Order: sequence, then C-alpha cells, then structure tokens
Amino acid sequence: MQGYHLNKRESPYSYYIPQQSHRWFGLAGYVESLDPDYELVVPEDDYGLHAIDILDPSWWAKCLHLTEVYHFHDMIDMLVECGYEKGTTLFGYGYDFRQSNRIDKALDDLRVKLESAYKASGGKKVNIISHSMGGLLLRCFISLYNDVFAKYVNKWICIACPFQGAPGCINDSLLTGLQFVYGFESFFFVSRWTMHQLLIECPSIYEMLPNPDFNWKQQPVIQVWRKPSEDNEAVELDVYDSTQCISLFEEALRDNELTYNGKSIALPFNFSIFKWAADTRQILDNAQLPSSVGFYNIYGTSFDTPYDVCYGSETSPITDLSEICHTMVSDTSSLYNLCILMLFQSLIVEISEFLMVGSQPQYTYVDGDGTVPAESAKADGFAAVARVAVKSAHRELLKDKRVFQLLKQWLGVNENSQHSMSSSKVMDVSIEPIPTQLSTRHLL
Repeated sequence: MQGYHLNKRESPYSYYIPQQSHRWFGLAGYVESLDPDYELVVPEDDYGLHAIDILDPSWWAKCLHLTEVYHFHDMIDMLVECGYEKGTTLFGYGYDFRQSNRIDKALDDLRVKLESAYKASGGKKVNIISHSMGGLLLRCFISLYNDVFAKYVNKWICIACPFQGAPGCINDSLLTGLQFVYGFESFFFVSRWTMHQLLIECPSIYEMLPNPDFNWKQQPVIQVWRKPSEDNEAVELDVYDSTQCISLFEEALRDNELTYNGKSIALPFNFSIFKWAADTRQILDNAQLPSSVGFYNIYGTSFDTPYDVCYGSETSPITDLSEICHTMVSDTSSLYNLCILMLFQSLIVEISEFLMVGSQPQYTYVDGDGTVPAESAKADGFAAVARVAVKSAHRELLKDKRVFQLLKQWLGVNENSQHSMSSSKVMDVSIEPIPTQLSTRHLL
C-alpha cells in the first residue's frame, strides 16, 4: 500500500459512498479517499504476507526497532520454522480496513485467494488464522459464500474477534477518536483527532458497535453528566444504551467538520453507514459454519477492557453534547507515517499525552484483552472444537507463546530443526491492511 507522505497530512481522510459511483460502479457502501490522487492499494508482495507482517516497515521503524508495529511477523516466522513454505503452503490476505466487512471487492478477493492457496498446495484444503476484525470479514464470507468456504477450508482458527462488538472502544472512537502509541513514538503516528475524523466515514467501525440484540450480562452504556443550560443549576446523568446511543451520536456530531484543502467539510454521524452496518449485523448473525470445517476460538483475558464510557462529571458537566467530541484534542503536529490499520487492530483507548482540552472520558472496565471484552470474543455462536482463554492483550496474542503452542497443536506441526528460521520479507511501506492469514496444511 502506498504510505503517507509527511507533507500530505490530509491524505487519510475519506468519504463514504452510499450509492453507486462512476468509479466503483456497483459497489454501494464503498469508501474513497478525499484526495483523488491518493489511492490505498493492498500489496501482494511475498504472496500476501508482506501486507500482514509488520504494520509500518519504514526505515525509521526499522532503525528504532519498534516492535509495537509488528503484526503477524513472529507468527509467520514460527510457521516457516515449522516447515510451511511461502507461496506453497503459506499465504497472507490483507484488505482495506476502512471498508465494510461485506464489501464485494474484499469478499471476491478472499475467494480468489482461497482458490489460489488451494491449488498451490496441490488441492489441499486451507487452514485460516484470523485476528480481530479479520474474523468478522470471514464470518460475512461464510454467510454469503458458505459453499465456497466449505470447499476450500479445513480449519478456521480465530483470534480476538469482536463477534458482538467492542463497546467501550468503538463507542468512544466515534466521539473522540483513537490513539495507539504514546511518548516519543506518537510523534510519528496519526493523531487521535485525525483518526476520529476518519472513522466517522468508515463502515467497518460502525460494524463493531455493540450488538443490541446480544444478551449481554449487563448492557454497555454511554453516560453523560449534563447541565441542560448555563442558567440551569441542575446537573443530570443521562444514560444511553446500545439502542439509544444513536441519538447521542447524532447530537454530539451535528457540528463536526474537518478542513480539507482550505474548505470545511461536514462530518456528522452517518446514518447511511449506520443502516449499512445494521444490515451487516444481520449477515453476521445469519452465518452458519459448514459442518466440514473445524472452528477454534482464542480470546484474550486478564486485561481491563473499556466497556462503559462516561463524559463530563458531576462537578464539570457538559452543557452542549457537541462538547463531547472535544474532550480529547491531540496536538496536530503528529506526523502521518503509520498505517491506520494498526489502530484498528488494537483499538486501545487511553489518555493522549499530547495537548488535551476539556475533561477526559472515564471508563468502566470488564475482563478482556484490553480492546475486546471476553464476553464478546467468545460469543461466536459456532460449535467450536475448542474455545480457549489466553492471558494476553489484543495484539500481543499474535506473538504469545501459549497461542503458538495451541496453533502447533491444532495444525499438527512442530518446529522442524531441519528448517532454518527465515525472516519474513519486509519492504518500505507505511499503510497496511487489517489481515487475515491463511496457511494450508503443513509440508514436513
């Protein structure tokens, strides 16, 4: 994928296309960049593995040895050590993170990748390892292309998937954005506010809102300490559940806008995307795993995971709901040299170390991986061969030793001393897709 240029800070901004367009005829629900000269392209280098290896394999990330940007890197090395061969029994699949999990292009490309991997391995069914939102794309694929999935897939090992949503992180991201790293490294990364303006136009983020039809142990909520007017001394605590929060989003984002090429562009809560995401939820809920496919679920535990979020306080209430969007404003000097996907993969909501205006949102936490509640991640609704909790954070699961042990056990492989460790190929790009990793049965 093309990387962000340091002098092209507006490049990440995108807009949603609710109807067919001249450029993507027949692809309603697609997202395009505001800059007509800027296109996000998923790389196919190294049999697709390059796109999912390291999220920002740029020169400075290499020099600083920022392991924070490693993604499937360690897992790829482990599988190679176990005897998998790139291009024959080991492949990667990446896609544009901004798009819906059911967009035709992503599903068509996945179908082609499955067929290619199947043929390259001599007609052996493939085993899929997915992480985070990659699991939602696969679930959409199963729902819409069930026969294709049954034809090409032997096992699906799912890691840290927000099957029923990621309430705290996603609710807050639509209102205040996301930030991934802090301290010195944050200077090189997309600012929280820029991420906020981008996510409002991304169907994928709406598709990870908490499922209102899921039987949560306790419904996730958004709370707002509010003072109805300057003249009114009374302070009220308004509570919005999964069905009521839409009115909050609408009111809080009514005046939201970004400046692009010197012009102001309105970015209110997008009801077209919300409707699209509601239809996606139905597709997700209708997915039926083929009986021939073995399903394995690994989810993270033992980390405080945002669940409810509260804005304002009893002593410092919010008068106008639009103030919520400015409770966290990051310094605009942040550089755009990191793939935004990295933020989606971790979705970690913490406090910015940059300049902040107003009060900070407060969270209540539940058990999970720091991003996805365990309650959501383990609620796959499938007849799982195994469902295992691992004490690890969201993205750390991709290099966790216990996870690697489980993968070897379920895939029936071990490190092969006859195979030397082969580092994954890395090239200089800055923006990478949210991945789904595919591997065929082992060759030993």
